[in-house]
Amino acid sequence: MDLESLTHTSGEWMRGTGPESDIVMSSRIRLARNLAQFPFPSRSSDSTRAEIEALLRGHLERIPIAKPLSYFRIDGMEMLDRQFLVERQLISRELAENHGHRGVGVSESESVSLMVNEEDHLRMQVLRSGFALDDCWQEIDTIDDCIESEVTYAFSEQLGYLTACPTNVGTGIRVSVLLHLPALVLTKEIQKVFQALQKIGLAVRGLYGEGSQAMGDFYQISNQTTLGLSEDTLIKKVKDVIPNILAYERRAREKLIKENRQGLHDQVSRAYGNLRHAQTISSEETMHLLSSVRMGINLGLIDDLEIPTVNELFIHTQPAHLQKLRHERLESAERNVVRASYIRQRLAEASPSNN
Repeated sequence: MDLESLTHTSGEWMRGTGPESDIVMSSRIRLARNLAQFPFPSRSSDSTRAEIEALLRGHLERIPIAKPLSYFRIDGMEMLDRQFLVERQLISRELAENHGHRGVGVSESESVSLMVNEEDHLRMQVLRSGFALDDCWQEIDTIDDCIESEVTYAFSEQLGYLTACPTNVGTGIRVSVLLHLPALVLTKEIQKVFQALQKIGLAVRGLYGEGSQAMGDFYQISNQTTLGLSEDTLIKKVKDVIPNILAYERRAREKLIKENRQGLHDQVSRAYGNLRHAQTISSEETMHLLSSVRMGINLGLIDDLEIPTVNELFIHTQPAHLQKLRHERLESAERNVVRASYIRQRLAEASPSNN
């Protein structure tokens, strides 16, 4: 696997084939781990970070799972390539913007990502399409056990796994589900969801996690802390609340259809038409229009386009992806023109009847 080949594919989590995938884009579980014999990355010298990277890279390339695993050295990459991996959810912004020796191991399906020298020595991630937290946990737990059989993690009998950020101390787990909630946004009910989640200790973030904006009506729901709670408890906490949000979003969609089907159909059709004919379009507007189209497909208002195509467009129209597809660096205005052309082409290929 190389970066060029990724520009023409979509990861497993983007395919829209998992449970509840009309609303749940993906499920993800991350684990934060550190090696006992080294200081945390933020307190490590360049030579120590290099030693950590070499040690973990060797172990990751030998683990008998997630095969074939491709390893990329992030510190040797251009910023465009790093941003490309961020857009695909394969690395965090922290890893992209950090310094010194660091890398990532990625499975062929892009469902497994193993980051070295991010905030912690090792950040493991498993992604799945739809609402599939149990599958994520089963795989990441196996990966964690394989690696732990080869290295000694920083661990306290009293506190659990030791991590660079205090909120991850304990299990080191981050359980998250990425939801598409356009109807709750349209009906202005989304703030009630945020407030309810905050009261039970769950965080709401944007498409790219902490510090990112909620583009395209996508929201990540995840646990905030891990100390004093088991992995099963934290997974159950997120699993228990998600069905309530799904029901709330579906009721909002039904309300929109019942009260103003013609108006909603018009909004969706206009979004679809703008995407099919725009000559220049920003990333933000693209996300907004694709959100309406995605909802329209799920409500039966659009019948000549499939969800996987829309899911892929959310990612492939991001700035780094466009430049990788064109094999050239583009200024913002140039990207807007290229983005519009790319969307027109993809939609025409997906639905020849629109030509």
